[in-house]
Amino acid sequence: MRILVMGAGVIGSYLAHVLVQGGNEVTILARTKRAGQLQKDGLVLRHYFQRKTTVDQVKVISELRRDDVYDLIFVVMKYNDFPAVLPALADNESKNIVLVGNNGDTRGMQQFFQENSRIPQNIAFGFQINGGTREEDGRVIVVSGGGKMVLGSLEGEVPFKPLLEEAFRKTKYKLDYSQDINAWLLSHIVSIIPVMSVIYLYDFDLAKASKDSARWKQAVAVMDEGFRVLSTLGLPVNPASLVNGAKKHPALLAQGLRLLQKLPFMKLIDGSFSEIAALYQAFEPLMQQARLSTPAWDDFKQQTMRKYALEQA
Repeated sequence: MRILVMGAGVIGSYLAHVLVQGGNEVTILARTKRAGQLQKDGLVLRHYFQRKTTVDQVKVISELRRDDVYDLIFVVMKYNDFPAVLPALADNESKNIVLVGNNGDTRGMQQFFQENSRIPQNIAFGFQINGGTREEDGRVIVVSGGGKMVLGSLEGEVPFKPLLEEAFRKTKYKLDYSQDINAWLLSHIVSIIPVMSVIYLYDFDLAKASKDSARWKQAVAVMDEGFRVLSTLGLPVNPASLVNGAKKHPALLAQGLRLLQKLPFMKLIDGSFSEIAALYQAFEPLMQQARLSTPAWDDFKQQTMRKYALEQA
């Protein structure tokens, strides 16, 4: 099966590796230095928990042309980078596209394809559960428990589900289909915004962040307010354990999040506040629709966005 992975960061690199292992013909879209590394050394992954290194040979392209047709295209990017690639995808003649990653505007992106695609295209949304970091030499250190993607469509069942199943059939990678992928992704945004905000306020110094008990308690309050916004709008929130923890056991959840920052592998998780800033903005219309009092959320957003604005000036 011919598959394109657009995006050669940690998530895209690991996904490409899995698809190669599944016997697929995999192409990665990468640019500049990253493209050169892949062409010279191959796709080099160090699997942190499995304590092994793999090297896969993949085809590399630097742009998606109209007549480059693939059975599946996985677009693996930060939320704020998606808009730049949507026009090229809509102009392409491939029919089945999965947008993978944090997403606060699934309906807007779906509408973009409906209005701009040259041919009818099937769009799905997904989130791959793993992390890691990419080193200067191009090697990717992957933190993964075996690989899993949550997938869904805004129009019922994913129409190209058989193709997805075939692509991963020979792998140990798991596909988990959500009945409401938009709500799943919004719930995930509520989970990660406060965690990444705390870490960002400490300039990604996990040791210092882990010591601030008060701020982690506030982070849990931010989660609770975000989950209440979704519930008010009639959206299912998940996972239930996190929702209940934020509501019924905030001190315990705050302690757990604080201690999580001390685990060795957390230092390998790449962070970027540019994406979180975009997710804050994407969530704003929902806050306005819900019309709830969200003091903890508002305070976190004000603190982090002020810091971000100063850094961008």
